[in-house]
Amino acid sequence: MRETTVDQLAAALDQGAPVVDVREPAEFREGHVPGAINIPMGQLTARLGEIGRNRPVHVVCASGNRSSAMVDVLTANGFEAINVAGGTSAWVRSGRPIEK
Repeated sequence: MRETTVDQLAAALDQGAPVVDVREPAEFREGHVPGAINIPMGQLTARLGEIGRNRPVHVVCASGNRSSAMVDVLTANGFEAINVAGGTSAWVRSGRPIEK
């Protein structure tokens, strides 16, 4: 499984990289990586059509555990998916902004 740091994610976002946040909607509303779309892990397989296949997709959750499992799901479905180590918590700890 491919994994990236929040520093690498920030650089990828500057290049327009897509980010899927697999947390529950209430968690997402509390704050998320700017530009992330919310597809809760329980809905991911039903919503694969909402994710572009033309470039790697970064997957984030709160800590990196749920997103790690969802990277496996995406990879099994033909996506190039990258887990964000430490998740949104690491993003916040790094001092980067969040959207609400």
